[in-house]
Amino acid sequence: MNSHAVTAGDVNETADGVRNLVNVTDNAMDVDQTGAADIDEGLYSRQLYVMGREAQLRMGAANVLIVGLNGLGVEIAKNVILAGVKSVTLHDDTPASALDLASQFYLTEADIGKPRAAASVKKLAELNPYVPVRCHSGGITEEFLLGFREAKRINSICHAKSIAFISTEARGVFGSVFCDFGDEFLVSDRDGVEPVSCMISSISNSSPPLVTVSDDTRHGLETGDVVSFREVTGFPFLNKSQPRKVTVTGPFTFTLDIISDADKELFEQGSPSSGGYVTQVKQPLVVKFKNLESALAAPGEFLINDFAKIGRSELLHVAFQALDSFQEKHQGNYPKPGCMQDAEEVLALALELNQLSASKKTFSVDDISNAESKRLIQAFSAGSTGVISPMAAFLGGIVGQEALKACSSKFTPIQQFFYFDAVECLPDAVYADTPEAFAPTGSRYDGQIVVFGSALQQKIKGLNMFLVGAGAIGCEMLKNWAMMGVACGEGGMIHITDMDTIEKSNLNRQFLFRSKDVQQAKSSVAGRAIKEMNPDVNVQSYVSRVGAESENHFNDDFFESLSGVCTALDNVEARLYMDQRCLFYELPMLESGTLGTKGNTQIVVPHKTENYGASRDPPEKSIPICTLKNFPNAIEHTLQWARDWFEGE
Repeated sequence: MNSHAVTAGDVNETADGVRNLVNVTDNAMDVDQTGAADIDEGLYSRQLYVMGREAQLRMGAANVLIVGLNGLGVEIAKNVILAGVKSVTLHDDTPASALDLASQFYLTEADIGKPRAAASVKKLAELNPYVPVRCHSGGITEEFLLGFREAKRINSICHAKSIAFISTEARGVFGSVFCDFGDEFLVSDRDGVEPVSCMISSISNSSPPLVTVSDDTRHGLETGDVVSFREVTGFPFLNKSQPRKVTVTGPFTFTLDIISDADKELFEQGSPSSGGYVTQVKQPLVVKFKNLESALAAPGEFLINDFAKIGRSELLHVAFQALDSFQEKHQGNYPKPGCMQDAEEVLALALELNQLSASKKTFSVDDISNAESKRLIQAFSAGSTGVISPMAAFLGGIVGQEALKACSSKFTPIQQFFYFDAVECLPDAVYADTPEAFAPTGSRYDGQIVVFGSALQQKIKGLNMFLVGAGAIGCEMLKNWAMMGVACGEGGMIHITDMDTIEKSNLNRQFLFRSKDVQQAKSSVAGRAIKEMNPDVNVQSYVSRVGAESENHFNDDFFESLSGVCTALDNVEARLYMDQRCLFYELPMLESGTLGTKGNTQIVVPHKTENYGASRDPPEKSIPICTLKNFPNAIEHTLQWARDWFEGE
C-alpha cells in the first residue's frame, strides 16, 4: 500500500494517487480547567453534553493536518472544524476536475484546474470562527510533519514520534480506514456512557460472593468491569474497599473477585443482606497499535460492520493493496470505469499478492479465487475511479470521529483496519463489460456516473423527494442530494419543511447555516445553501409542521407527486404520522436519528420491509438534547432540566 505515502519533496502526490491522511498535533495533553472560560458554551452546548468539558479542552489544543481535499477529505475537514479543534491545515495541490464535483461540495465548475485545498479553504474557514484554517503548498517534509501530533514514510515518522495517524480511502461503493495512534494510546473513557449504578437486592457470603441487583433494572455491567459499593450493611468493609472486578452471571447478577485470603474470610464472616448501592468505576484503557507496514502484513482482527458479510474485510484488505499495485504499474491511473480487462488485471494482482503473503506465512485469504470473491474484486475495480457523496459522507463521519478520539482520548479507537462496501447498490451492468455505459460525460456528476452509469443518473435527476426536518441530519442529506444530482433535471424537485428557526447552538453540527442566518427559517436557508453548491438543484422550502393541521397543503396531489420521503425528525409522533402517510401512498421512507455518538437508520420500502410503526422500541432512558432545550413536553423533561441546572451542566 505505498501509493498513499507522501515522501519529502513530493508536491503533487496528494490526492487521487494518495489516500486521505489525517494528522494531529496535540499541544496540551495535560489539560486543566484554566481554559474552561475559552469554550463558547452557546456554540458547543450539545457537543459538551456528549464529549464533556475536559475532552473539549483537549480538542481545542489539537492542530489537525488533512492531506487530500477530494470529497472524502472535505467531509473530514468539515467535521473536524465544526468540532472545535485548535487549527486545521489543508494540503492538496492537485488541480480540481469534473470528477470532484460529485462529492466535493466546496468546489464549483469555476474551480476546475485550481488546487483543491486552495479552492476550498475560504468556505471551510467560514464553518467555525474559532478554528483557523490554512493551506500548505508544496512538499510534505519531516520538519513540517513534526509540527503535528497526528500523521509508510509519513506513518513511520508519526509512529516513531507517537503521532496519531489516520488513512482513509473511498473508491466507488467501497471504503477503507486505517488508524495508528502509537505504541501505547491511553483511552480515558472507552464508551462515554455514564457509570451505571444499581440498588442491591442481596449479597451472598459464598465464594465467590454473588451480588443480585433489584429486578426492575438490569445492571448493564460486563465481565471485567470494576465496581465500588456504598451503604452496604451486611458487608460494611465493602464500603471502604478498593474497587473490584466483576464476572457477570446474568442480567441481574454478578460475582466479585476475591482479592486475598483475608478478603475471603471477611466475606465468610459477613451476613447475607440486602440494601446498598453498587456503582461502576470507569477504568482507563491502554491501546497498542502497529505501524502501517506491520499492520498490512499482520492486520489482526478487523472491525466487522456487517455480519452477513463475514470474511469480506479480509478480501477487501487484499483488494485495496491490489489497486495500489495497479496504480504503480499504470503511472498512478485507476482502472477504467466498467472495463473488465482492467478488472481482470486487478484480480490477477490480488491473487498474486495473496499467494505471496501465503508463502511468507503472513496475512492471506483462503477463498479469494472463488466466483463470489472474483466478482467482488471486479466490481471494486470497475468503479474505483469515482468518489461518491454518500460514501464520502459516511467515511468522513467515521474518520472525523476517530480524529476527535485521538485529540480527546475519549472513546475507543478503531483497531486498526475498517472496511466497508455497499456492493448491493451496483447495477448488473457493472459486470457486463460495457465501459461505454460508465464513461465520463464531462458533467459534474461524472464521479457518480463512473460508478453507477449514465442510465441511473438520469433517473436520479428526475426524483421528487420530501425532506421533513432541516436539522443536523437534514443538512447532511440535502448536501448529499445536491452532489448526487437529485432533482436536478426536468420535473425533479426537493421539498423541505421545518417549522424551526436557526439558533447559535445549531451552528456546530448543522453545517449549512452561518451566524448571519440565526433566527431565520432552517428550511429556507438550507434550500439556498444547496443551490449555491449545485445551481441545477430544484428546491422548494416550507415552514409547516407535518400533521393533520397541514393536510390541506401536504395533500393527495402533493404526496402522489413524490418519489420518496426522508424524515430527519426529533420526535416519535411526527415520525409515526409520516410513516402512516407513506404507507397510505405507498412511498419509500428513509428514517434516521441520532443521540450523542449513537445513531439509527431504517429503510422502509413498500411491500418489501417492515414500516416504522410496525414495532416499538422500549422507552428511552435518555432525552434528546434538542427536545429538552427547545420542546420540553413531558414531566421527565422538567426533571432532567432541573437536574442539569443542579449539576452545573
